[in-house]
Amino acid sequence: MPPLVSIVTPSYNQAGFLTETIQSVLTQDYPNFEYFIVDGGSTDGSVEIIKQFKDKLAWWVSEPDLGQADAINKGFSHAHGEIFAWLNSDDTYQPGAISQAVESLLAFPGAALVYGDANLIDEQGNIIGRFPSRPTDLHKLLRGSVHIPQQTTFFWSRSWEQVGPLDPTFHMAMDYELWVRLAKHASLIYVPRLWANFRLHNAGKSITMDDRFYPEMIRVYQRERGDGISLLMVRWRLRRMLYAWLPLRLRLRLRQIFSPHYPG
Repeated sequence: MPPLVSIVTPSYNQAGFLTETIQSVLTQDYPNFEYFIVDGGSTDGSVEIIKQFKDKLAWWVSEPDLGQADAINKGFSHAHGEIFAWLNSDDTYQPGAISQAVESLLAFPGAALVYGDANLIDEQGNIIGRFPSRPTDLHKLLRGSVHIPQQTTFFWSRSWEQVGPLDPTFHMAMDYELWVRLAKHASLIYVPRLWANFRLHNAGKSITMDDRFYPEMIRVYQRERGDGISLLMVRWRLRRMLYAWLPLRLRLRLRQIFSPHYPG
């Protein structure tokens, strides 16, 4: 059998998108994966949706938690796979994503993580742009050149065991903080293939809490490089001055040009 892949979906009150997310995982052509859903105690009908798929899940729970990072950690604590990934409950995989990601990881066994390309989609699933994925490393990450769509990331469970779990004190940039820790030990490999859809909508964290990502990223920089002015801090200040007030579609276009971090 090919490597077992463990996928976790953290969710809280995302009933409007949850079915599509679950189906995008369960309809993958990869023959050996286990799927976990960790719900934070939703009250919007999410639990009823999860129960419809419970026979195809390795494990699920609906109970209060400490946030997204805590939910993901909880899911991975039940996982047995050689490869880990998480998919948020408003995002979706493209067909063949898991197979292609496993193939890529097997081609780079010394890497910590592989990632690919992602569409940006709106609430109705319409494509409104493309995430500016490109190669990155520790040095570039700490400058704010992230270019990693979280929805496309797959990493070895041994890397998670080495540097994980997610830090639950990070509520916005927990993925970025993990990538920095991974990049200190091994390479992060970009594969130019379309693996996921990243949904942007008015209730999503990437829109409603946009200004809280950069302070957490700066916190990571200061931990790794110390205090002082960084390019990451300059990016954040310029971004707030130049286009934080603009309409969503124009902000997306400018982000694609200047390639800042799209939080996951």
